[in-house]
This record gives sequence, structure tokens and C-alpha cells, in this order.
Amino acid sequence: MRIVHDWLGPIELPEAPERIVSLAPNATDTLFALGLGQRLVGRSAFCYRPAGVLGLPVVSSYTRVRWELLASLRPDLVLVSTGVQRDLLQALFERGFPVYPLPLPQSPYGIMENVALLGALLGVSEAATRLAQGLAERYARLYRALPLRRVYLEFDLGGPITVGRGSYVDEALRHLGLQNIFSQHPQSYFVPQLAEVPKRGPDLFIYEPKPHRSRPREKVEQLMAERGWRLPLVVTGGDELAHYGPLFFGYLERLVEQIRGVLD
Repeated sequence: MRIVHDWLGPIELPEAPERIVSLAPNATDTLFALGLGQRLVGRSAFCYRPAGVLGLPVVSSYTRVRWELLASLRPDLVLVSTGVQRDLLQALFERGFPVYPLPLPQSPYGIMENVALLGALLGVSEAATRLAQGLAERYARLYRALPLRRVYLEFDLGGPITVGRGSYVDEALRHLGLQNIFSQHPQSYFVPQLAEVPKRGPDLFIYEPKPHRSRPREKVEQLMAERGWRLPLVVTGGDELAHYGPLFFGYLERLVEQIRGVLD
């Protein structure tokens, strides 16, 4: 089928792709949620959930590809995200791979839109509509689930990263009833000035470690002591709020329970 993409222009993709390589964890998550995991023949190193994906060949990191391996898998569709994968998208397109990018969402509703987009692309629109509707209902139940608190959120990505205006995470926190202390920052994702954090008066610190880190709470408590911070602390399981596939909504539900436990 012929599709006109906003960035790539006219592209040709198969009507019913059966050999899919996903280089984006959100796409991998969505494929399994739609019951299409059996179509995957390759993945990125960051596509490690659900467990059924782990036996597939690892074709790439998030931005670098093993080109010979990718070609040997004969994919009829390669899925990527936008954001930091934009250069990878262009390289795949220039090498002639049938690539399609799912846009980086600016709110959790964008995750649902991507479900519908991928469902239409793969010929399972009815299943995608049901999945998106279920996610929308779960998200709606979380509206103002928490008392108003000022929050500082930090991702460990080899150094501190936080979120500002235009991030789906910032919007999710607002939906829960929280106030991100950097919500007016013009960049969606940026390195914060740590000296600014106490000045903005946060009531709560949400910390997301790298996945599979041992003793993350102990390490962040040490980090807080070094910074001289004394705040109620919530530590996610790692790569949860940073994940923008359907599993995000389960992680958000768990975050609500964690925060309630800290505030009670």
C-alpha cells in the first residue's frame, strides 16, 4: 500500500506485514497487546518486555543497527519511534527498508493514538480500538486521583533528566493531580539545574532508575543525602514512566498507589 508520510513523503508498505522488526519498545509493547507478537522477527536491545520477545534476535541498540543482521531477517516492516530515533529513521529509509515511525506522544492520549495508528497499519483496527478504549477508561479513572502536591521527577539516564512542557509524562502528572515543578520549562526533556530544585519547593521526589539496577532506593537515598535533600521519595521500577506503550497505564496506576503510601 502507498502511504504519504509527513516526513518521508510517499512510502510503500505491504498490506499485511508478517515479518516485523521493532526497534522501539513502545511499538513492541503495542504489537503484543494487539495479539501480534508472533509477527515479530527482530527487536532492539531495549525491547525486553513482555517476556515473549526475549528469544528474538537483537538487531540494534536504540540508535545503532546491525545492518547485516537486519537485512538477513528480510523484514517487510521496520518500526521505530521519533525523538532520538529520527536519524535512525532516515538511515533506514535511505537504505531501502520498509520503515514506519510512530510519533513521540505529547500526552498519554498520544499513546492511545499510536495504538490506533499501528492497528490500522497492520489491519487490526477493531482490536486497536478496543485496546485504546480500555486504556482510555483506565486513564480516566486516574483523573485527580492524588492530592495536589508539587513534584520533582528525575530519570537516571546516565545523569539526571527531567521533563517540562510538552512531555507526555508532565501531562500524566497533571492528570493525576500533581504539579511538576518544571512544568513551564520550554523543553520537554532536559538536564535540570539541581540547585534550582529546592528553590521550587517540591513536596515529593519521584525517581526513575535505569532498569535492572540493584538496590536503586538505597542509591537514590545516598544521592539525596549528597544533595542535602529531605523529601518524601517514590522510586519506580525503572523504565516505567519513560515507557510510552500500553504498559504505561499500569505503571501509572502503580505510581498512584506508591504515592498514596508515601503521603498516608
